[in-house]
Amino acid sequence: MDIILLTDIEKVGEKHEIVTVKDGYGRNFLIPQKMAIIANEANRKKLDELKKREAEQEAQKISEFQKVAEQLEGKVLKIGAKAGASGKIFGSVTNVQIANALKEQFDVDIERRVIEMPEEIKELGTYKAQIHLHKAVDINIDFEVVEE
Repeated sequence: MDIILLTDIEKVGEKHEIVTVKDGYGRNFLIPQKMAIIANEANRKKLDELKKREAEQEAQKISEFQKVAEQLEGKVLKIGAKAGASGKIFGSVTNVQIANALKEQFDVDIERRVIEMPEEIKELGTYKAQIHLHKAVDINIDFEVVEE
């Protein structure tokens, strides 16, 4: 069965690619899950239009993410944590706390899943986190863990 993939599927193919899969896999899984459509003549003709529309949407998303990146560039985020006398904090700083601090301090709403921490943070100090907004847009943000 020939199908047109609507999403990237590991070991099958990439988005908008026409691939051949077993009938049951296509009919019972990929098509009902809206991961693919049948590659008949009508859908093959619509494929170019679909690619064009999605490219425009992708360009719009990238421009929005670049605006967010410009807004955060050069800024230092402050995160408060309870700490002992030696500078060790109780618990650790997580990407959830960074996402909440970004929302509070800079009014930027970023999902916690796209924030990558280089190490586990258990002491007061200055650190860097990487935010993967899109394949084409990554931000490095400095944050400072201070005592509350």
